[in-house]
Amino acid sequence: MTRTVLSVGSNLGDRLAHLQSVVDGLDGCVRAVSPVYESDAWGGVEQGPFLNAVVIAEHPDLGPADWLRIGQEFENAAGRVREIHWGPRTLDVDVIVCQDGSRQLRSDDPQLTLPHPYAHLRAFVLIPWLAADPDALLWVTGAERPVAALLAELDAKDRAGVRPTDLVLSP
Repeated sequence: MTRTVLSVGSNLGDRLAHLQSVVDGLDGCVRAVSPVYESDAWGGVEQGPFLNAVVIAEHPDLGPADWLRIGQEFENAAGRVREIHWGPRTLDVDVIVCQDGSRQLRSDDPQLTLPHPYAHLRAFVLIPWLAADPDALLWVTGAERPVAALLAELDAKDRAGVRPTDLVLSP
């Protein structure tokens, strides 16, 4: 059984519908869904704000490469175009971690680095993740660390840039 944490974001088109398409597409695999947050774009490209959420899913037959493929299928279905690195997008689905039981899987594959190499630096990932799983752990520099501690280490400005909304994703 693999469990995955997916960070989903959108800043083009019907942002909420794009996020909901992931939850709907994962159907019976969804174990938890965070509230929806709005955040400023990350990565230095001028663009509109994102809606962000985290979806935690499990499936007995899926491995990390399967979760990546599924995420990319959702992005393609939403009409995602990859023109500018960290640019605007209809849907972004990032595989943050995959677990096999209690063991967090690691990968240095160029197509899928696990855990996600920037997750510990992104408040828009950590805040929704904590909302969905307050006991979450992330492997960073040789050890599993509480996501709450990683979030506390981020600049207050970064944390404040992730704003709660009244929007909800329906599992």
